[in-house]
Amino acid sequence: MTQLHGSMSILVAEDDADDRVLLADAFAESGVVVMLDFVPDGVELLAYLARHDADPSLGLPDLVLLDLNMPRMDGREALRAIREHGRLRHLPVIILTTSTAELDIRVSYQLGANSYVTKPRRFDDLIAVLRSLERYWMDIARLPSDAHRGQS
Repeated sequence: MTQLHGSMSILVAEDDADDRVLLADAFAESGVVVMLDFVPDGVELLAYLARHDADPSLGLPDLVLLDLNMPRMDGREALRAIREHGRLRHLPVIILTTSTAELDIRVSYQLGANSYVTKPRRFDDLIAVLRSLERYWMDIARLPSDAHRGQS
């Protein structure tokens, strides 16, 4: 298994504890080098981002993986809040959810999602998805550096 270029910081907003373990295991198995943090809902996601935005030594994540259906504040509300926040609006947000509903897909893009990915049912397929995400976001796409993120 080859490791790709460097590592990236990923914040995962996921309320299901089993899915959090599955994602952590899939990243570990994939060979993708990441620093993972997890939050259980949109409220905690926004609090995490606010802390990291306020303290430059913490740095913002490179990428957010966002589940849609979470308690307290769902992914749609959290995505809307991120896109309305001046310094966070450029943060790449990928919806990672079980929903295949056309309305969820359409609304996610209307709210500013960078991508919409349906969670695969098989572990091997999840590993392949995570490798593809890492390849695209680390090797192909150009992201603003953390120091410049959010500045227009």
